[in-house]
Amino acid sequence: MTRQALQHAAISAQDGPSGILLWRRIADELEQSIARGAFEPGSKLPGEVEIAERFGVNRHTVRRAIAALAQRGLVRAERGSGTYIEQRRIPYPIRPRTRFSEIVGGAGHAAAGRLIAHAIEAAEAGLARRLRLKAGTPLLRLDLLRQADRVPLCAASTWLEARRFPDAARVYAGSHSITRMLAQFGIRNYARKTSRVTAAIAEAADAAVLRIALGRPLLVVDSVDVDADGAPILATRARFAADRLELVIEP
Repeated sequence: MTRQALQHAAISAQDGPSGILLWRRIADELEQSIARGAFEPGSKLPGEVEIAERFGVNRHTVRRAIAALAQRGLVRAERGSGTYIEQRRIPYPIRPRTRFSEIVGGAGHAAAGRLIAHAIEAAEAGLARRLRLKAGTPLLRLDLLRQADRVPLCAASTWLEARRFPDAARVYAGSHSITRMLAQFGIRNYARKTSRVTAAIAEAADAAVLRIALGRPLLVVDSVDVDADGAPILATRARFAADRLELVIEP
């Protein structure tokens, strides 16, 4: 199927209008092949040499075309491994019970979470207000990477009151789950209180973690979760790769 897709794309590109740069025509034809389903989501794109031979071009032209596909969010390059077709967008509901592993697992994907970094910092006014704390209260910040089928989906920063959740970074690092981490501190029932969705573009740090190009669109969700008594316990700023999921707002 892959060879047939390349052959079809190569013929179409050769027949295309000569005024368009060749690398762009190749990118457009490969994009059409992906849209037709000629390449399975998550599958590996043929190597540069094979694509270059099929289109009768040099590898530099192929690299330009693949870079254009990556900018469009259609493929991702993994160093030392190759270039892969991006997965279809995962529906991600925002609801009173929002649990990453349940949502991603329920959609048929393998969910994973990893602690990237953590730090103690003083609560600035906005965070203090959301968590109903005094400004300057020590907070623990957890920087997390969440994946679906080993594909980075979300980079998130979560803040908790440091005194209430001592050693929470170690607990999360061992459990890989906010839900299991909170259970260690006696919180087995918590709910989403507020979610605010905005858009942003990927800067260097998030682009590197999410393995996307600089300037790619992000969906940003600022949220607060509360315990069974309605007291805020978590404030989170999650940055989702916009071309890898769709947010679904549910009551």
